[in-house]
Amino acid sequence: GERTALRKGQEFVITLALEALLSKQRILEIYLNSVEWGEGLFGAQAAARYYFRVDAARLAPEPAARLSVMLPAPKRFEKALGSAYVVERAAVIVGRMGDVDLPH
Repeated sequence: GERTALRKGQEFVITLALEALLSKQRILEIYLNSVEWGEGLFGAQAAARYYFRVDAARLAPEPAARLSVMLPAPKRFEKALGSAYVVERAAVIVGRMGDVDLPH
């Protein structure tokens, strides 16, 4: 949570090291398996089970998009997953899903 020049420098070095060692897909997997999606709720699998009662691998596009909308501020959205903002942003994401080239 620190926002100092030293912290940003450390993050930059770590980012370069990760990108040199891992594929973008693997970095994304690690992130999604460790990010917090609510108070004490870590990882995509836990979030999918908690919010939608389904395994992450079986999420439909709309619920997956709702989870992605939460990522910048998960504690703010954990009780507002059905809010107009989350629903509208998720609809935009779902609408753009077909235009994305997934890494292999």
